[in-house]
Order: sequence, then C-alpha cells, then structure tokens
Amino acid sequence: MNTEMKAAILNKPKSIEIKEIPIPEPKNNEALLKVHCIGICGSDVHYYEHGRIGRYVVEKPIILGHEVSGTVVKVGKDVKNLNVGDRVAVEPGIPCGDCDYCRSGRYNLCADVEFMATPPFDGAWSEYVTVKSDFLFKLPDHVSFEEGALIEPLSVGFHAMRRGKVGPGDTLLVTGLGPIGLLTIEAAKMFGISEIYGSDVVAFRRDLALEMGAKGVIDPSKGSVQDQLKEATGDKAIDVLIETSGNAHAVSDTINLVKRGGRVVYVGLPTADSIPIDITSMIDAEIDMLGVFRYVNTYADAIKSLDHPLVDLKKVITDQYPLDDIQKAIEVAMTEKEKSIKVMIYPDSADLQSN
Repeated sequence: MNTEMKAAILNKPKSIEIKEIPIPEPKNNEALLKVHCIGICGSDVHYYEHGRIGRYVVEKPIILGHEVSGTVVKVGKDVKNLNVGDRVAVEPGIPCGDCDYCRSGRYNLCADVEFMATPPFDGAWSEYVTVKSDFLFKLPDHVSFEEGALIEPLSVGFHAMRRGKVGPGDTLLVTGLGPIGLLTIEAAKMFGISEIYGSDVVAFRRDLALEMGAKGVIDPSKGSVQDQLKEATGDKAIDVLIETSGNAHAVSDTINLVKRGGRVVYVGLPTADSIPIDITSMIDAEIDMLGVFRYVNTYADAIKSLDHPLVDLKKVITDQYPLDDIQKAIEVAMTEKEKSIKVMIYPDSADLQSN
C-alpha cells in the first residue's frame, strides 16, 4: 500500500487544489477507509465560497466533505465491530461521549463534537480517511456506495420526521426542494407518509419532487402560497411542515401554512440574523415549533429503511466527477442550481467509470 494519497485542500475561499499528503494511520479505536463516493454538501460550497459559516471560520488549509462511504482497509487493535473489506457509511460527527447531552442520547447537541469538514477538522475529499469505528455502519450488499454516502443528508430528513412525530396519517409539506428537501421526501415515505407536498421556486426541483413521490408542488414566486396549497391539496390541512430552504420569507410564513395544532420543523439555516414570526397566531393555534440540528441515532435505521420499495435515493444525484475535477464539481454545485441537485465525487476514477 502506498504511503501517500490524493486529497483536495481548500487553501482559502475559491482556491482548492489536489495535493499528495500522508495516508493517516488509524488509532486503536479507528478504522482506515478507502473512500469510494462522497457528496458535495451546501456547507462545503459555503466554505469554498465564503471561508466561513457563522462562528466556524477556515483559518488554515482544510479538507472538506462529510457525506462519505467506503471500504475498511485497516482497523485499530481495539476495533471489534468491523473487519477489513466491510463496506460502510460514515456518520461524520464524533461527540465527546461524556457530557449530559451525550449521556442522555442527544449527542448531536454535544458542544465538543468533532464534525468532519467543519473547521478545524478535516473532511474526506481524499482517497483515504480514518474514522472512529463506532460511527461506521455496515452497508448491505444491495446498497450502493452512492446510497451509503447519501445516508448523511437523508439522516437530516429522518431526524426531522422523528422531531415532528410524523406518522402515516399525516399530510406533509416540505418547503425547499434542494438535496435535503428531496431526501426529506424519501424519509417521509420511510415513515409511511403518502400525502406529501413540496414548494420551491425552481421548476426542475419541483418536477423531481413529483417524480420522487410528492402528490403536488407549488411555486412560491407565483402568488399566494396558501391559495396554491389549497388548490394542490384539495383544501386539505397540513399536519406537519418541514422547512428546509432557510429562506426568511418561507420561515416567517410557516405559521400560516399548518393547521391548528400542527407541527413545524425548522431544518434550513437562514442567513438573516432575525426573522419575524407571528407568535400570537402560533400561540392561538397551539402550533409546535421544533428545530433540527443534524441528526442523532439515525444511521442504522435509515440504512434498514432503504429496503422500502418506493425509496430511491439515487434520483437526487445529478452530477458525478473524479476527485481530480473537484474545482469544476464544486463550481457546478455552487452555480448550476437550476439543474444540479447532488454532486458526487469519486477519489478513485475507476469507481466512477463502473457506474
């Protein structure tokens, strides 16, 4: 095995290059993975374009990427749950394990979580990566590496379903039909939902939502969302709204779109510092408002749920590139939102050619 590997290094905003760096050595509780497939997330694009997201600032060169799957090629001496050759999906956030949040099972809220591709921690746009074995999940033979990489964004929608206490009898509205919104539709099917509606200003994304199982879609740029929604649903009330766009107007309007006693789950992070919400109406209608921060305890169940006959994660994959073309790939993800959803990267070009 070689001692060096290719990795995509972000030196500063809009400056990324492929470099040769040492292959990391797994610690006693870690496994070394050969990376097969890795997605470009909106956060990767944001770091590439702006060099920061809120309090997280790129102050030194960093490897981005956290939606990843691969094959175990080496294990530390304390690893008992994996063997060389296992195909795995990576849960990219490693919590401390000792704080009150970790001990209570809400480890996604741990203040000391080490999350891939969030400064100062490197991600996995590279040929190999080391990960604590507890956060590697075996993939069944019938699950592709692409699906394995998509378990990460799917988990956001999966966690949103649980936060919103979504059940088979609910009518669901997803606002924002980017990668997270579309995979939220897939997660909703896993939870037995058949009445799913979507909202987005981009026609391509609305069409894809219909292809993925939404019963109806609306365009918030074409007049009253409430009127369009009534027409699309046949005047059926919305039980649960999952807001994934982060658009300030969409966030503010959520209170007006769910029924009395309904639930709103906020997933998308707004760029605005503050957003007005009609709290009086929220109280009067006894609406539950819930936030989602990443996900917790989702991976094993999400992988099992891929057996659902109507679920097809691969529909969100619109572009595929070798790691050597990372600059082009991330520019596509950043600038071609009218026709691009999920961009996938392959460190080994042979994996791309075999698709």
